Amino acid sequence: MNVDFMRWIDRSVGVPICFLLSVIHGLRKLISKPRLIRDPNKILFIEMSEMGSIVLAYSLFKKTKELLPEAELYFLTFEESRYAIDILDVLPRENVITINSSNFFALLFTSINALWRLRRKGISLAIDMELFARFTTILSYLSGAKNRAGYFKFHNEGLYRGNLLTHNVAFNPHIHIAHNLLNLISAVVSPQQDVPLTKKKIEEKDIVLPRLKMSEEAKGKILAKLEKENKDIANAREIILLNPNASDIIPVRRWPLESYIELSKMFLNQSGVYIVITGTEAERGEADKIRGAVNSERCINFSGKTTFPELMALYSISDILITNDSGPAHFSVLTGIKTFVFFGPETPRLYGPLSDNSHVFYSDYACSPCVSAFNHRKSACNDNKCLKSISIEEVYSEVKKSI
Repeated sequence: MNVDFMRWIDRSVGVPICFLLSVIHGLRKLISKPRLIRDPNKILFIEMSEMGSIVLAYSLFKKTKELLPEAELYFLTFEESRYAIDILDVLPRENVITINSSNFFALLFTSINALWRLRRKGISLAIDMELFARFTTILSYLSGAKNRAGYFKFHNEGLYRGNLLTHNVAFNPHIHIAHNLLNLISAVVSPQQDVPLTKKKIEEKDIVLPRLKMSEEAKGKILAKLEKENKDIANAREIILLNPNASDIIPVRRWPLESYIELSKMFLNQSGVYIVITGTEAERGEADKIRGAVNSERCINFSGKTTFPELMALYSISDILITNDSGPAHFSVLTGIKTFVFFGPETPRLYGPLSDNSHVFYSDYACSPCVSAFNHRKSACNDNKCLKSISIEEVYSEVKKSI
């Protein structure tokens, strides 16, 4: 489903539903005060669309298990995002519930089915990880959870989500999203008289990096798949992966395609270096433009040819990943590949990869970041000069240090 249409639904339909539910919730509180559950035994996490944020929430999942070791964990997400939670292996796969967002009617009916399943399970705590989306607020309330933690606007303008939460958490745009996510579980175990939640320091020791154990069999299979594209890649001195894509949620995050082309030509001038372009089947056309422009057998268009687990295996056998600010910048942390990321419309101070094995290119323009939780991550920018200003020579020089 079109991203702008989903934003429109979230605003035009979500706001009145949040208001109506808030009125109902307020009337219910007049009859009986909401009962807070101190030791929730069934916890639901909700994160719909940002796969990279799911990886960044790894510390949240680990901290929840530490604080509430007896609790059973569940996860609600869109179908296309479930691979991110599966690969982290932090909860049973049968506890992952998905919603189909391919069209409005699929979204509606699968949401109703998901809520029916959740209410049958008796969820006691719902943690809404989304940044002010009304849809997830509505889902957390209708899930039947007695406790609901999420980000609340307090005195900030806009982004109305009603008054449906039992634990109102302050979203801080000046600290990393991993710290913000940890605040959600901290709020559940904090004194409820504190306003806003959470009044405590998030310790760096609580930020845990996930690491994927990739089998030799999986590595061998993905290498064999690459050899079908070019049999000589098994003898490559360096395999450089390019991810010239960014999700349709924020397309302005893309470094120019022409820059990727010229950078590829510079690396292919070195013997033994192979370029592999990754992406989805829908992104294959853009990758073909790079492949056609460099005109080299050592440049492989691999878009649409890997499953999510195969992509992780590809990261494991490759040396370098060069990517726009998107999910792969965070998935790569699982494998340890040296990663280079372009930031512009978003700030790395909030969404930068957590690994020490990553390097960020960021021009730090006065207008950056222009996307945030407070504008539904929709930028007015019509010319991403902040990314265009990152020169090919600068990138080549920095990446070459790792070759």
